[in-house]
Amino acid sequence: MGDEHSLIPKDSFVFKLPKKSPLVLRTVVLLFVMVCTVYICSICLKQIGVVPSAGFLNVEVFERQCPEPNIEPWDIPYVHYPKPKTYSREECSCNPVRYFAILSMQRSGSGWFETLLNNHTNISSNGEIFSVKDRRANVTTIFETLDKLYNLDWLSSASKNECTSAVGLKWMLNQGLMKHHEEIVEYFKTRGVSAIFLFRRNLLRRMISVLANSYDRDAKPLNGTHKSHVHSPKEAEVLARYKPLINTSLLIPDLKQVQEMTSKALAYFNTTRHIFLYYEDVVKNRTKLDDVQEFLKVPKLDLKSRQVKIHHGPLSQHVQNWEEVQTTLKGTGFENFLLEDYRR
Repeated sequence: MGDEHSLIPKDSFVFKLPKKSPLVLRTVVLLFVMVCTVYICSICLKQIGVVPSAGFLNVEVFERQCPEPNIEPWDIPYVHYPKPKTYSREECSCNPVRYFAILSMQRSGSGWFETLLNNHTNISSNGEIFSVKDRRANVTTIFETLDKLYNLDWLSSASKNECTSAVGLKWMLNQGLMKHHEEIVEYFKTRGVSAIFLFRRNLLRRMISVLANSYDRDAKPLNGTHKSHVHSPKEAEVLARYKPLINTSLLIPDLKQVQEMTSKALAYFNTTRHIFLYYEDVVKNRTKLDDVQEFLKVPKLDLKSRQVKIHHGPLSQHVQNWEEVQTTLKGTGFENFLLEDYRR
């Protein structure tokens, strides 16, 4: 049959889609792009540590981790990385620091010894911090003071720079150290503090120095100024003119008391990491200073001090009643103190 006889019109098979607005299409595409962008950004932000919170971006700063020091496992507790509150260590933040304390008695050479340590570029020893009574009033104040010191927040003339490798103090036995020895030993062991014992072998020489220093504190022969240590031969000569009168009835008991205190200190702190020195040995043999530098793990340098010794030569020149002292000590365990046992 011909087309003219078809029952269905041709136009019935033609479907025309309605025209859509270009604005709608653009909106859909824009929304799709925005969703994809937000998703991708959220993934990236999680990876770099930026977290959106309450409409703000909190940028997390990741601290640079210091490399593990190349040391023996037993030495790890004594290596520290302080973070001072008063300044930034900057490029030295990963320089390890060791904590130490010079444990000694007055007039035992500790002042001279400390000037030698402070002559080292990387060592800061901050003097008799606990000579101030409030700082040693109780264990709490002692620990607060030590924490500030070992955190490198203690500022003194001995303070070096942010690259300090060893920081410590000079601590006399009668400045709370023996009274609170149990707690302090535990602090040393917990915080990794090393002890440097420095004592005088000749306790008679120490006694003469104590008496002379006590006289100088009251008399002040150096232009009305008290000086425990001097830096010129002339000043030393002035102070050496005084000759103390020793109470021989108390001489042996006093020497025994000092010996006992020294022995107790060594026993109390025996479980800490420590080194023991006699002042006389450091004077005669400067390789002892190499031992100390090795103990503190700092580069070995030739250390010098500007301090000048006050009492030279035989003790007979520095005591008023020398013959009486000789008679008292002869035949006792302290007789060897009568001899000149070193030079400086």
